[in-house]
Amino acid sequence: MGRFRKHLCRLVLDYVDQRYSKELGDHWPTIREVLTDPGLWQYAVLLNNYQNTVETEKHLLTLGYHILSNGNCSNNGEQIKCYINGKPGKFPSQRHQTGKIKDYYILSASSLLPVLTLDVKDGEMVLDMCAAPGGKSVAILQYASPGLLHCNEPDAHRSMWLRKTLESFVPPSHMNVLSTSQLDGRLIGKLYASSYDKVGIVLPYCSNDRSSLFSSDVESAKSRISQKKSLPIIQTELLRSAINALRPGGTLVYSTCTLSKAENSDVISNILNFCSDVTPLDLSHMANALSHEFRFAEQVPHGLLVLPDKGKSWGPMFVSKLIKK
Repeated sequence: MGRFRKHLCRLVLDYVDQRYSKELGDHWPTIREVLTDPGLWQYAVLLNNYQNTVETEKHLLTLGYHILSNGNCSNNGEQIKCYINGKPGKFPSQRHQTGKIKDYYILSASSLLPVLTLDVKDGEMVLDMCAAPGGKSVAILQYASPGLLHCNEPDAHRSMWLRKTLESFVPPSHMNVLSTSQLDGRLIGKLYASSYDKVGIVLPYCSNDRSSLFSSDVESAKSRISQKKSLPIIQTELLRSAINALRPGGTLVYSTCTLSKAENSDVISNILNFCSDVTPLDLSHMANALSHEFRFAEQVPHGLLVLPDKGKSWGPMFVSKLIKK
């Protein structure tokens, strides 16, 4: 834990203190404590249904893990076998080996919320607009059997990471449902207009409150802080593109890993003000079904916001769902 603490960036911490103490009020001190102390962080284990994971499941149970139940908040969610532990700590990761399929994927349990919310059906055409590092694409394939899963990642380095993840979790016999691209997501709406039944946008282009606190490069931290004002503009452009890529009647999920109201509900509000062909869907049933595993903020417009808490250190994660009329 000490090696993490010495990399805590005071510049970023001062910035988020000022910002979130106003937005979150009395909730912020607890959230701050969790975010700044990796010793409190929890990790989930997503099993790979393409493998025989019986022994891994037994081992997880002996360590005190239990399966994350979705409380029937989505149709196929019980097919996802995700194990969590109420205590901090991380199950060992498996190394990437060419030609060998991994048994499980380590992630934050809140990362599954966009997948459960997207609720992909078998045979559907699906776009994962900002797919790297690939965990959510893998989870979609555990959840259902889409007709096509288009995994897009514009950044060259992250795109390589994405392809390596897919190779590690999807056997060659199932690769035919996957396509990858390296496009600016803002162009996809024009290039693939009305092509998808479901679109997921889980944005790396956000404040990313958890990882940004541990920047050891002060100049990079200054640059990121100065760029934060432009993030909602990029996020809105990506969301507009996703709407254009949807077929009528299709749904999309917009998600970030930040607490920022400007990047979450304000972006959705802006879209609803200017795009008459989409409407938000109520997600209160999901919050009710999963409240025993996650701490949700109260009265968040147009979506759900997971707040990191002790013993429930998942998030932050904002999730909103829109349907195209």
